[in-house]
Amino acid sequence: MLRKLFVDHPEAVNETYGEHFYVAGRFGLLMILAGLGTIIHGFIPGFHTRTGSNMIRKLHGEMTRRQPRQTQPVSTAPFAMQLEYEI
Repeated sequence: MLRKLFVDHPEAVNETYGEHFYVAGRFGLLMILAGLGTIIHGFIPGFHTRTGSNMIRKLHGEMTRRQPRQTQPVSTAPFAMQLEYEI
């Protein structure tokens, strides 16, 4: 049970627990910051006009570069969600 919770997934993406904690934590914090910018944009449309969209593109690019070669990235999978607008 503990192995499944703490070891299996990091090993599946060729990371140690510590490496995975750092990467996932960094991604999470960047998404929170982009989300705050997007909330500000909702109140004042002239502020942070591309913050959310730019962060989504940046993190998507980083994540697809990190994927093991044997898996198919979500962006090329059939019926994948494609961003067609700015947030």
